Amino acid sequence: MINRVILVGRLTQDPQMRKTNTGRSVCSFTLAVSRPKRQNSTTQEADFINCVAWEKTAELMCSYLRKGSQIGVEGRIQTRNYDDPNVPNRKVYVTEVVVDSVTFLESKSTSDARQNGSASEPYYADDNYDMVDTTPTLKISSDDLPF
Repeated sequence: MINRVILVGRLTQDPQMRKTNTGRSVCSFTLAVSRPKRQNSTTQEADFINCVAWEKTAELMCSYLRKGSQIGVEGRIQTRNYDDPNVPNRKVYVTEVVVDSVTFLESKSTSDARQNGSASEPYYADDNYDMVDTTPTLKISSDDLPF
């Protein structure tokens, strides 16, 4: 059996951390994930996926991420239930992604600029690396192509 989830989306609100009775850190958040409205469509819809992260992952998320931050998460789907404290004899069922790892897909400056409304250029994941490209440049002519 395989229970593996990989999602890329934006946080719908600032992550909120809390502690369990045993002192473990836990962070619950909702991830807005876009998808095409219909096959071959250019319009998008969003799915809102409830997620939970534990321990160091939760602490890092609450320290560095804010509403609107673009992230990638990897984890597993979990279903749980509990008795509704407001309605006797009623069970509440919850399906969520238990996050194993988080990838920050924006630099802090890009995220801050977007939140302040000053981001005029679209963001691409490669923008947050200040690396020098050491890949050799290949000069290919149409004669080199096999087709």
